[in-house]
Amino acid sequence: MLCRTASDLLWMARHIERVDNCARLIDYAHRVALLPDRLEKGRALTESWGAALSALGLEEDYARRLGRLDEHSVLQYLIFDAENPSSIYACLHAARESGRAQRGAISAEMYEDLNSSWMRVRDLDWDQLNSEGLSQFLDWVKRRSAAFRGITLGTLVRDEAYTFLQLGTFLERADNSLRLLDMYFGETRQRPEQEARSAVEYYRLSALLQAISAFETYRKIYRDTVTPARVAELLVLRADMPRSLAACTAAIHRSVESLAGGRRLEVLRQCGALASELRYARMESLLAPGTSAFLKSVMARLYAISDGIFREFMLSTDVVSA
Repeated sequence: MLCRTASDLLWMARHIERVDNCARLIDYAHRVALLPDRLEKGRALTESWGAALSALGLEEDYARRLGRLDEHSVLQYLIFDAENPSSIYACLHAARESGRAQRGAISAEMYEDLNSSWMRVRDLDWDQLNSEGLSQFLDWVKRRSAAFRGITLGTLVRDEAYTFLQLGTFLERADNSLRLLDMYFGETRQRPEQEARSAVEYYRLSALLQAISAFETYRKIYRDTVTPARVAELLVLRADMPRSLAACTAAIHRSVESLAGGRRLEVLRQCGALASELRYARMESLLAPGTSAFLKSVMARLYAISDGIFREFMLSTDVVSA
C-alpha cells in the first residue's frame, strides 16, 4: 500500500472519530453549564466552555480569533468554523476528501455515508441548529459516526486498509478519553480517590458518563453510586469498556503488530509497553505521581506512538504487507 493511501485512511478514521468525540465533549460541557453552581450563572457558563476549549487544545486559537467566551460563540467555533481544524464541519469535510481520494481502497457504501454526512453539515446553519435543538444534532452526529464504523465493519475486507482505519480510530479515541479525564479532574482539581464533595460534582460525573454513553455500563459493572475513583477506573483500566485507555491502547498495539509484519519496530515496542502497563497496573500506582502527571505522561507517549507510526509507515515508499 502506498504511504499516501495509508495516511489518508488513517486520517479519515481519525477525523470521523474526532467528529464523534467533539460532539461528546460539547454534550458534556453543555450539561455542566446547565448545572446549578456556587458561581454566578455567567461565570459558570464561561468556565464550562473554557474547560472544553482547553481540553481540545484550542484555547489560544479561540482567544486570538474570537476573544469573547460565551456559549453561542464557542458552539459556532466547534461546530461550524471551517478554519478550526477540529470543528465538526472541518473534520467531516476532511474525512470526505480523504474518502474521495481513496475510493478504490474503501467500499462504495463507506463513501456514500461520508458524502451524505458531509452534505448535511455543509447545508446546516445556526437557525436550523436552534430549531432542531443542540442535543438532537449532537445525537445525530454520534449516530452518523457510529454508522460509518458499522458500515466499515460490515463491508470492508480485513486488509491493510481496514487495519489503518482501525488504527486511526483508536488513536483518536484514546486521545479523547485522556482529554475528557483531564477536563473533569483538571476542572475540579480533585484526585480520583477522593469522594465527590457536593451534589454538583456528583452530577458532573454523571454528565461525563452520559456524554460517553457509559452511564448504563457504569451501573451494570459497579451497581453503586457514582464516584470519581470508579469513573477513572472505568475510563483508564477497564479492558471491556470501549472508550477506556486500556481498550484503545490494546487495539493500537494489535494494529501496529499486524502492520509490522514480524519486524521488531521501536513503535511496536512502545505500543506494547503502554498497552501492558494499562492492562496490568492498579489505579493507585498509576496515580501516585498525581492525576495531572499521569495524564500528561500517557498523552506524551501517545504522541510518540503517533510520530513513530508516521515514520515507519508513511515516510517509506510502500507499507510492508502484514
